[in-house]
Amino acid sequence: MTFAPQDTKATNMPGMPGMAKAYEGWVNSRGGINGRKLRVLTCNEKNTPSGAADCARKAVAQKAVAVVGSYSQHGRAFMAPLEAEGIPFIGGYGVSSEEFQSNLSYPVNGGQPVLLAGAGHQLGRACSKVALIRPDTLAADSMPVLLDAGLRANKMGDADDIRAAEDSSDYTAEARAALASSSAGKDRGCVTAVLGQRTETFFDAFRRVDDKHRNPQISSVLGSVSQALVDRTGGRESPFEGAYLTGWYPVATDPLWDPMRKVIAEHAFADNAVDPADSGTQTTWIAYTVLSETLKRFKSGEAVTPRKLARMLNQGDPVRTGGLTPDLSWRYEDMRALADFPRIVNGRVTFQVVQSGRLVAQQGEASMDMTQTLEQTPRPA
Repeated sequence: MTFAPQDTKATNMPGMPGMAKAYEGWVNSRGGINGRKLRVLTCNEKNTPSGAADCARKAVAQKAVAVVGSYSQHGRAFMAPLEAEGIPFIGGYGVSSEEFQSNLSYPVNGGQPVLLAGAGHQLGRACSKVALIRPDTLAADSMPVLLDAGLRANKMGDADDIRAAEDSSDYTAEARAALASSSAGKDRGCVTAVLGQRTETFFDAFRRVDDKHRNPQISSVLGSVSQALVDRTGGRESPFEGAYLTGWYPVATDPLWDPMRKVIAEHAFADNAVDPADSGTQTTWIAYTVLSETLKRFKSGEAVTPRKLARMLNQGDPVRTGGLTPDLSWRYEDMRALADFPRIVNGRVTFQVVQSGRLVAQQGEASMDMTQTLEQTPRPA
């Protein structure tokens, strides 16, 4: 099963179930996995705890062997039903803390923790003062701590924490607060917004408020700003031109994504939601790659059950993802010394910038493992 929020007032991720269905069509057109047909179930998580729990219960009722490449910030709601049945959660998007704590979660990226720490590192080299605008939700309460960890690694002070309703249509008050904060010093300030699909709404308000054109450096993380957003807001003339972004994976134009692009072109050509530059689509592709490579290790005719699959993920050799991530392994010895996020096995981030309307790698900034930075992060109160 793959579940994600769709048609909600906050963040929507229709590309994730869309990519899952495209993967299903592609792998079955090639004879399946070890000669077995792959059946993919999808579910609308609705951005609510009850929706997340309903999707998990549907996975249980339909006897899913795994939940793969899914998005939900309501980890408590969906992990409990899955854990009760021993169903592994492979390659979630990384917005709930349970994804990095449950023994049945197998993350393929470092989620929001590494993105925020990476953003702090990126901004720590460019700014004298940082304002963070983030959702006023339980899942987002750790964001300031994580961003500050990256800033402190560059000997900068903590960011100003500005909370905002994640489904608001007017961020004028938050924009004024951010502009005042980022303009406080003599040097250039920075404003980073991590509001999912409402990030565009915030920066619309921010541009209107900045009537004196102080133009602080703006930034975000992939998932809140994407190539599709830059294209939709003007490309080269986009207000996001010059914005800093932190991501998990190589830039979307990297040839490493060519196999995924081919699958999308052949099996999702009619689904505009499946964008190869979208981090949700990319995460789902990697998650299904992990599932497929692990299932290939089963013997011919061997029954595939959730608990057997989890055992193989816990004990097997590292899984290769075609260079899109480091080789992934979730054995005990692969766990990191991170008090709140012990399941992070891939702490890599990439640094990008919007240049001539395209997301490109930031010059002079190679990909970086943020694990050591996170190890020094104080636990959120």
